[in-house]
Amino acid sequence: MKILFTGGGTGGHIYPILAVKRTIEKYNQDVKFLYIGTDGFANRAFKKENLKCKFIFTGKFRRYFSALNFIDVFKIPIGLIQSLWHVFLFMPDVVFAKGAYGSGPVVFASWLYRIPIIIHESDIVPGLANKIVSRFAKKIIVSFEEAKKYFPSQKTIVLGNPIREEIIQGNKEEAKKIFGLNSGKPVVLIMGGSQGARRINEIVINTLPRLLEKCEVIHISGENNFKLAKAEAEKMFHGQVEKMYHLYPFLEEQELKHAYAISDVIVNRTSAGAIFEISANGKPSVLIPLSNSASDHQIENAKALAKTGGAIILEEDNLTINMFLDAIFGILDNPQKAQEMGKKAKSFYKPETNQKIAEEILNYANKI
Repeated sequence: MKILFTGGGTGGHIYPILAVKRTIEKYNQDVKFLYIGTDGFANRAFKKENLKCKFIFTGKFRRYFSALNFIDVFKIPIGLIQSLWHVFLFMPDVVFAKGAYGSGPVVFASWLYRIPIIIHESDIVPGLANKIVSRFAKKIIVSFEEAKKYFPSQKTIVLGNPIREEIIQGNKEEAKKIFGLNSGKPVVLIMGGSQGARRINEIVINTLPRLLEKCEVIHISGENNFKLAKAEAEKMFHGQVEKMYHLYPFLEEQELKHAYAISDVIVNRTSAGAIFEISANGKPSVLIPLSNSASDHQIENAKALAKTGGAIILEEDNLTINMFLDAIFGILDNPQKAQEMGKKAKSFYKPETNQKIAEEILNYANKI
């Protein structure tokens, strides 16, 4: 059996693919996998999984004026030719597409070869790429009930967003060793998605003196922003900040799961992957949606989790130091509230998602 994955190169596409791959392997060890799409974070993540990759040129349809639009027009036919060649050589039994512009040429090439296609949409408001390729899909899986209206009802089902099961297997004692947490204070985990978030990093640095009075901070800045964040923190504390402030450019899965386990509050962006991982770990959170995300999908994602009572939303454009601190301290200072928020967040998680998506893929593969 052969299964082809495709999608964009960010964590929001890569991590669900990893989750699905690992689940399928539990059912059937005799499966060959291939990823075709854009690189970004893909090569780094998939190498560790021994998942073979083929990278293609992809053009992006920007909904605003940019000179890059003219360049990307020429990338599209090249990417399609590459996809036709790679798909032909692999000839999978089924394709699982996670959206983004990297999936478009691969889905179209697979459709030409009459290969069954299953697409998955993580966000409440679908991306343009998935809207376009949905016409070629046999099955469309969405994470939120609200997303169904964007696709043909007869082939759309709601199963949730797949997450890596390992991410909920962290241990607090192990976290203390890895991160050097020994103050006994609560722990706040601050992230900005797989690519980091400059605005979140800025406000963290500006609030550090007051944050560290009440808690220890594990801060994942993103690799592009790490040097700047480190320099600013060292300037503020004259090199003494490391005792309570634990800054990292990126955490691998084996580290991140322990960071989730030890955290009392999580601050993050609101990609679907982020909010489902937060909810799976049953943690109260402060969510800061990306203000200029396509179709405001991050805001809509955040609202879905906040409706349960498990999260607080702060708008990036109006974010102030006091608002940021009040949201975090309002949870830390009220253990009962924190516990209730964690339980409500946990109710948002769908533990059967990985299994059901894997079953859908295997069912279509076995129809060949």
